[in-house]
Amino acid sequence: MKKILSLIVLVSLLFVLTASVSAQEYTLRYGHVLNESHPFHEGFLKMAERVEKRTDGDLQIQVFPSSQLGVEEDVLEQLRSGVPIAWNTDAARLGTYVPGLAVVNAPYFVDSIEEVQKLRQTPTMQKWEKELAEEYGIKILSFSWVQGFRHFMTNTPVRTPEDLNGLRIRTPPAPIWHESVEALGAVPTAMNFGDIYTGLQQGSVDGAELVYSNIPAGNLFEVLDYVNETRHFLLVNFQVVSNQWFESLPEAYQEVLVEESNRAGLETSRKLAEQTEEIKKTVQEEGMTIIEDVDLEAFREAGMQAYKELDLMDEREQIYKEMEAIE
Repeated sequence: MKKILSLIVLVSLLFVLTASVSAQEYTLRYGHVLNESHPFHEGFLKMAERVEKRTDGDLQIQVFPSSQLGVEEDVLEQLRSGVPIAWNTDAARLGTYVPGLAVVNAPYFVDSIEEVQKLRQTPTMQKWEKELAEEYGIKILSFSWVQGFRHFMTNTPVRTPEDLNGLRIRTPPAPIWHESVEALGAVPTAMNFGDIYTGLQQGSVDGAELVYSNIPAGNLFEVLDYVNETRHFLLVNFQVVSNQWFESLPEAYQEVLVEESNRAGLETSRKLAEQTEEIKKTVQEEGMTIIEDVDLEAFREAGMQAYKELDLMDEREQIYKEMEAIE
């Protein structure tokens, strides 16, 4: 009887220890550059809550806003090495690993959340996702997170590409952003997201190209006068994680993480789209002027140069064909 009791105690202890190790093993730190008031942050928290519930607490996600985990390029290199970190990024950065992916952040590539959903189903995108994971260690969980259209925000009105001549526009440090902003008429100036306010205040840049929600989130109405509705990018965000870490998860947990990332992404994207009109009213009340009579055809035509410079014309046409075939 004593031996049986000892065996039961031993098995119980092993079960507790295994459960404890499992909980620690499946803890994911989830970072982004936006502040806690941004809808994306709320979306990440909802995702984390749902993942925890569906995995009975075995997979914990801790969300870190405002670049608390570090500079984006450094974080991406960490997760490539297997560190359990996830990050909210974009195709421009991912294009530095798999060049074709950058096309998603090229000028006027997609125009709606519905088109982004079709994009997810294309064989070419799926091929690039596989290459990114297997060759570079970056697993894409979802790219259903759409922040909205990016516009040029300046202190002088902009209606044509010529109006951007000579203006130094803050641009994220990636080739597709640089080539696109230059093709559209401005002087691209690489700068981290968190430095935009100070850069505008000190005159290091003359403007930025951002989505509407960035304005109140960063109090940019204090240093900018105009939102010029060029709609040159539909900002599609990618949620990425270490592929090595992802593969270490039980298959059921992998499915949960992908499903909940897509679910929260679509919810957040639609919420942001609905909020845009309210944000526009807010920035106008704060003194900014919205320029709506922009020559979009001139900007679309100018933007084609970016595809040519980065040799992405074939990729553009191939994906368009694949999207047309999806009902």
